[in-house]
Amino acid sequence: MLKKDFSFILPDELIAQTPLKSRDNSRLLCMERISGQTSHRFFYELPDMLSKGDCLVLNDSRVLPARLLGRRETGGFVEVLLLCEHERLWECLVRPGRKVKTGTKLIFGNGELTATVKETLDNKNRLIEFHFDGIFLEVLESLGKMPLPPYIHEELKDAERYQTVYSREVGSAAAPTAGLHFTHELLDKLKQKGIEICYITLHVGLGTFRPVKTEKIEDHTMHDEFFVISKEAAAIINQTKENGGRVIAVGTTSCRTIEAVADSKGRVSAQTGSTDMFIYPGYEFKCIDGLITNFHLPESTLIMLVSAFAGRENTLRAYEEAISLKYRFFSFGDAMLIL
Repeated sequence: MLKKDFSFILPDELIAQTPLKSRDNSRLLCMERISGQTSHRFFYELPDMLSKGDCLVLNDSRVLPARLLGRRETGGFVEVLLLCEHERLWECLVRPGRKVKTGTKLIFGNGELTATVKETLDNKNRLIEFHFDGIFLEVLESLGKMPLPPYIHEELKDAERYQTVYSREVGSAAAPTAGLHFTHELLDKLKQKGIEICYITLHVGLGTFRPVKTEKIEDHTMHDEFFVISKEAAAIINQTKENGGRVIAVGTTSCRTIEAVADSKGRVSAQTGSTDMFIYPGYEFKCIDGLITNFHLPESTLIMLVSAFAGRENTLRAYEEAISLKYRFFSFGDAMLIL
């Protein structure tokens, strides 16, 4: 398939720049995946659209305050974005890259955090060693900023609004945004109806925003992302399938994780690892029966995953409908429920 097959025109004014005052007041486009039939609700109505015995799988990864603003020891501004850790070194994006060579010393804050560039990788990212006293995460909480996606230009007043209310495991470079719509009260209502809730972890990398550059999507290479599925989560998912309930992935990250470990019968096992799974039309889903997701960028791997689940024509038709009704798009935007 060709990248252009997943293109659409999105007016800039529909790219949500700030979150809504109430998380679950976002709009919810509901789509029947076989027929493509749609209806329009609000996210707080989600319990009405699910059944007792269904299971929601949520990604509890928490976003690192991974954007560091500092200076080179020799002078000059530098911006560093932490991507992932490799044996006590961090792979990072740096700007301006041409001035940050191997051996460059970096200083952040008043010097409570310093760093040395150890290597320039083939992908132009840097391996950086950080020097600090105490606990690195606490230093980051003090000096780091939230790494918002490049299409968000407004300053985020409350950093917690780019975290899900159930985030626990720190390690993502971007939020699993389908989960941003949930509140503690909504989760309680879902549980009261008999809907199972389980948590898996997949640390979202910035590769999730990396554009597909190959003309044929089959030639695109996905990025690796670290995941954990606990025994408890695996048991809940498998029991749901055995009991005839529906397993509904909250977000493309949860979907990819479950599908990466599911066997041919749709059963999942507890494990820790990494996945570079690329799901696009033609993929046969083994485990998930439903998907909650935001509205994604044109020609992105995310809209290709949604198209694999709901059908490309159904998906693009639903997107066209959402645009005509002025739904809010991307990270702080509205959501879809596909069943």
